[in-house]
Amino acid sequence: MLARVLSAALVGVEAALVGVEVDVTPGLPNFITVGLPDSAVRESRERVRTAIRNAGFAFPNERITVNLAPADLRKEGASFDLPIALGILIATGCIRGNGLGSFAVVGELALDGQIQAVRGALAVGLACRRRAIATLLVPRDNSAEARAVDGVRVLSAATLHEAVGLLNGEVPCTEPSEATPLPAAAGEDLDFRDVRGQAHAKRALEIAAAGAHNVLLVGPPGAGKTMLARRLAAVLPPLSRDEVLEVSTIWSVAGLLRRRGALVDARPFRAPHHTISVSGLIGGGSPPHPGEVTLAHRGVLFLDELPEFQQHVLESLRQPLEDGRVTIARASGVGDFPARFQLVAAANPCRRGCPTLDRCLCTPGERDRYLGRMSGPLLDRIDLHVELPALEGEEYTGAPVGDDSATVRARVARARTCQHARGGAAGARLNAEIGSRLLRRLCPIPADAQRLLAAAMTRLGLSARGHDRVVRVARTIADLADVETIATEHCAEALQYRGLDRRWRA
Repeated sequence: MLARVLSAALVGVEAALVGVEVDVTPGLPNFITVGLPDSAVRESRERVRTAIRNAGFAFPNERITVNLAPADLRKEGASFDLPIALGILIATGCIRGNGLGSFAVVGELALDGQIQAVRGALAVGLACRRRAIATLLVPRDNSAEARAVDGVRVLSAATLHEAVGLLNGEVPCTEPSEATPLPAAAGEDLDFRDVRGQAHAKRALEIAAAGAHNVLLVGPPGAGKTMLARRLAAVLPPLSRDEVLEVSTIWSVAGLLRRRGALVDARPFRAPHHTISVSGLIGGGSPPHPGEVTLAHRGVLFLDELPEFQQHVLESLRQPLEDGRVTIARASGVGDFPARFQLVAAANPCRRGCPTLDRCLCTPGERDRYLGRMSGPLLDRIDLHVELPALEGEEYTGAPVGDDSATVRARVARARTCQHARGGAAGARLNAEIGSRLLRRLCPIPADAQRLLAAAMTRLGLSARGHDRVVRVARTIADLADVETIATEHCAEALQYRGLDRRWRA
């Protein structure tokens, strides 16, 4: 007898529906899986056979052929265990009917018949909604994330026996209870007022947060670069509903959700070590998997000690910084991953990390070679270059000055509201996302400011890309000041943050 059950395979950070066809016919006992399965899928025959028997059902002593369609799509992982087992039980008559209508199933089986959680349940739910699949049956531990998808009825089962009971109508189709809220994540209490001094850098980070601009902090050790970078996420607005689903889908596919499928409710903050490879940062592998730039989507990617990263790793950031997406082509397939992140990088002014230039033991050539690891094309894609001086004793021992994170977050939220109203209809919700053609329409520059920018291109060697990035930063400064048009002083302040476009001063 032939049975067919819908399931799904992960392709990048999305899911594609897969038909699991099970044919049980008389013949020599055999269990064959076809349809481009990987080793984990081929090994499912042992898990399925043992789980069916331990759940109290008879496993057919006949020829079993499992086809995963479409056959040209690679299937990987253990999420096909449950649909294969249900297909066998349908083909042998243990499941007599289906009162669920069109439904899809994902789940990994333990040998005792328990159903284990799988990666990507949220992506599978979104795929079911796109294909008008009414019901999704998932493991109990994945029910919270799957229920975040509107328009799909989500049922959960803890054991294979319970899943069979749902399909036979012997177990009531009760909706899972509400998930308990997550505790506040560590780091949410980070405050801008914890950073002593560095008013110039705090202002730059507020501008970066308001317009989602990339920023580079250059200063001696202990100046507060890392503290400032970690507090940037505290002043960013919370994720919208669509962004929560977008980010949670990525983290679900990567298997990084914090607890029992709970959604990501805070902007990601990723800080990889400088020994990371290109595959770990950008993504790669066979089949392609997402890297840190994708895991930081809609959040912050912090690269501490930027010159210590390998040169070819840093150069691989050019395309994601420009396009907001990463496309990885491998023999096993092509992966297209979102990478709309905000880059925050930190660097010492020299290899030894001397406190000031007048007390630096490095020669001008050594400083140039150290900072020269950050290439011009990469620096051109970073909007704000901020130099942090060493702290004075009075600044460190005195009372904290400046606004706290809540006050800064309120100003950032107001500026972003202006940006949404201005460019949201054109697909540019933030100033950093405005394209070059749209920039000239949304951000007109007065004549005196144009002359200032033209002089900067001549004297500072500012490129055309750098010019547009200065205009975007100036637009953000005007938004923070609640001004409708960009003024000369806004462009002048934006140009102050392009210090590394010039040769590093000896």
